[in-house]
Amino acid sequence: MEEEKKQETRRSKRCPSCIEDKCNHECYVTYITGLYSFLLFVWIETSNEYHGFDWVVYLLTGYWYFWSILLLSLFGILVVYTSLLLILGFLLIREGYELYLFWCHKILVMLVILICTFFLSILCIYWKDRWLTFGLSLKVFAPHVHLTMITVVVLLSWPVAYYLVHLEQEAAQVAIGLPFFLILLFLFVVPWGFYSPCVENENKLGPKPALFGHRGAPMLAPENTMMSFEKAVENDAFGLETDVFLSIDEVPFLMHDHNLRRTTNIREVKPNESYTATSFFYWKFLSTLNAGEWFVDSWKKPFYNMKPLSEADKEKAESQKIPKLSDYLDIARKTNKYVIFDLNGPPPKHPLRSTYVRRVVDVILKSKIEQHLVYWLPGFDRDYVRWKAPNFQHVGRLDPVAELKKENISIINVDYKRLFHNGLSDYKAANFIINLYIVNEPWVFSLAWCSKINSVTTDNIVLLRQINYPYYSMTPKSYVLLWIFLDCISAVFIFTIFYFHWWRENLREQVFERTSSYTGKVGGLPHCYPLPQDIGSAFHVTDKC
Repeated sequence: MEEEKKQETRRSKRCPSCIEDKCNHECYVTYITGLYSFLLFVWIETSNEYHGFDWVVYLLTGYWYFWSILLLSLFGILVVYTSLLLILGFLLIREGYELYLFWCHKILVMLVILICTFFLSILCIYWKDRWLTFGLSLKVFAPHVHLTMITVVVLLSWPVAYYLVHLEQEAAQVAIGLPFFLILLFLFVVPWGFYSPCVENENKLGPKPALFGHRGAPMLAPENTMMSFEKAVENDAFGLETDVFLSIDEVPFLMHDHNLRRTTNIREVKPNESYTATSFFYWKFLSTLNAGEWFVDSWKKPFYNMKPLSEADKEKAESQKIPKLSDYLDIARKTNKYVIFDLNGPPPKHPLRSTYVRRVVDVILKSKIEQHLVYWLPGFDRDYVRWKAPNFQHVGRLDPVAELKKENISIINVDYKRLFHNGLSDYKAANFIINLYIVNEPWVFSLAWCSKINSVTTDNIVLLRQINYPYYSMTPKSYVLLWIFLDCISAVFIFTIFYFHWWRENLREQVFERTSSYTGKVGGLPHCYPLPQDIGSAFHVTDKC
């Protein structure tokens, strides 16, 4: 008798009438998995900003590391963990068991929620540019994401159909079924209101954007060194981009950071002055610093996807020094490359505080570089520059079109995220020459190409120069055919899956109704009631729910 009670208890734990309670747990895990999958997707799509993110963390902590890749790995591990919980939970529900999480998993799930909430808050408050990049990625990947999502919904239709057939409460059925079918309907019709510059006929595709080497070729050599600019020239750069400071004795030189800690050996030479502003050193001292040893240090390399250096390049990199502006102009003049640079104004008490632009213009003119090769970006003292060097090509920022026209500017150098969200069509209609920065990933470069952008500034010149056709592009006709075909196929599959679950449940009820004639119960037994062994075997039905 006691053994029968144990069997009854075991079977009752596997009864489908408990599906509603089990479903709540599974929906909870599904929500967490979906949230983390979305966060992982956002992080992957914004890979073009990894270097910028690592740079911001470096400014906050003083330590250089691939923090973006560390977070990518963390998000990936958490997605795998929650996905395994989700799959395990579904399998247990399918077998009729209740779900019980061990205390360690409950703690981990809570940590997962807190981590996800923290990083989403960071993205929303302090790193809003990520959302701009993510939105742009959809312009490129939306056709492919759309087709992939339809496939995912077809796969999800199996557990959804299972729940809908077994749930007894109408409210629970509506809570699961209605969102599913609304999402499905949205996916079926969304291409009608969709636009992507990468869905375009080949004959309407513009020329490939030209490439400016950002600080030279910083994946091949130490940034802002002569070796870096030589590598950029070797890789057919259209132009060379850099950053300029002026020393205390009025020598313009190349450096990006506002101190010398990251890219020189100042911490070994003068550790107490490592945080001193870059412009407060004499050129005689700056010219003695090593500007390349950090690059060959595996813990300080600037990009996670850098290729290993040859022994000859390692030796050359380790001997690099800080170049003067005149050295940079000399290589541009000899190779007929365009130049564009950010000019950092000296801090207070610097002797060139108010005349630094004039000093730089004098150096440029003395270099004998052709004036039309100079993309003049600084906005300070522009009238003097126009008078002194009338053939410089003046470059503006993301200012209103009317204001740029008033200043006789026809070239703009802008952050790619800002431009696409602030009236690209207006600047194209006004025939502006557009340069975007910083473009490292093929999908961003493909978006620029499809959008008929003139040039981009990149760290990844080796990869982008090898792209001969935009990635992820397709013709409108191909996309429409794929869309209609996949919609039809998915509709057939989803209908078949729902019909199969409905048919199987009806068959099961018919089997249990037939068993009632053996038990003598009027109206039959509940379908989850444990069957006598001989009856269950006769109808190929086990006592599992």
